[in-house]
Amino acid sequence: MPQLTLTRGVRRLAHGGAVALLALLPALGWCDAAPAGGAEPAPAATESAPPAPATTPGASTAAPGPSAVAAEPSAAAPELPADTRGLDQEIQGLKKDVVDLNKDLFILEEELLFPANTQVAVFLSMDVGDFFALDSVQLKIDQKEVINYLYTPREVEALLKGGVQRLYLGNLKVGPHELVAFFNGKGPNERPYKRGASLRFEKGVGAKYLELKIDDRQRKLQPEFEIKDWE
Repeated sequence: MPQLTLTRGVRRLAHGGAVALLALLPALGWCDAAPAGGAEPAPAATESAPPAPATTPGASTAAPGPSAVAAEPSAAAPELPADTRGLDQEIQGLKKDVVDLNKDLFILEEELLFPANTQVAVFLSMDVGDFFALDSVQLKIDQKEVINYLYTPREVEALLKGGVQRLYLGNLKVGPHELVAFFNGKGPNERPYKRGASLRFEKGVGAKYLELKIDDRQRKLQPEFEIKDWE
C-alpha cells in the first residue's frame, strides 16, 4: 500500500509540472507550440500581398478595352488598276515598232553593203522531189566558190512545200559572168546523186536575180536541174 500511494503522488506531481510548463510557453514567445488537446497550429502567411499600383492624380484606372490592345492595322496595299488592256496595247505597239525598225535597219544594211547597181542574188526552189533528196548545194561565180550550203530535213521539207530560199547575195561588176551550181543528194533507189548546171549571164546596171530550180522529170524518172535568169 505505501508503494502504490507513492506512485500516485509521483504521477500527480509530474502532471502538475507539465501543466505549469504549458502555461509558461506563451510568455516565453513559443507561439508555434501546439496547444493542449492535440490541435494543429494555423499556418503562417509566407508571402505578403503585392502593393497596389500607384496612380497619378486624374489618371483613369479603368482596364484597357479591346480596342486598346488590338494591333494596329497594316498599311493598305496599293490598288491595281482595274483595266490593264490599255497598257497591254501599248506594249504590243512598242513590240511592233521594234520589229519594223529592225526590218528597216536590215534593208538599209543590205542597200549599203549590196548597192542595186552591183547586187546579184541567187534563189533556190524545189518541185515535188520524188526522184531527188537534196543534201547540199555548191555555188561558183566566175570559177570562185561563193557558198557551200548544207540542208537540214526541216529546210528540205519547207522547200517541198513551195518555199523559196535566198541562197546567195553578193556584188558583181557590170559585164559578162558565169554561174555554176552543183547539187548533191540521193537520187532514185537511194543512191548518191550529184549533178551540175551552169549559166552565162550579163550583169547590167541594176540588181540581178537568178533562180536554181530542181524539178522531177517524169518521163525519165530522174530529177532535172536548171538555172533561170529573171530579167
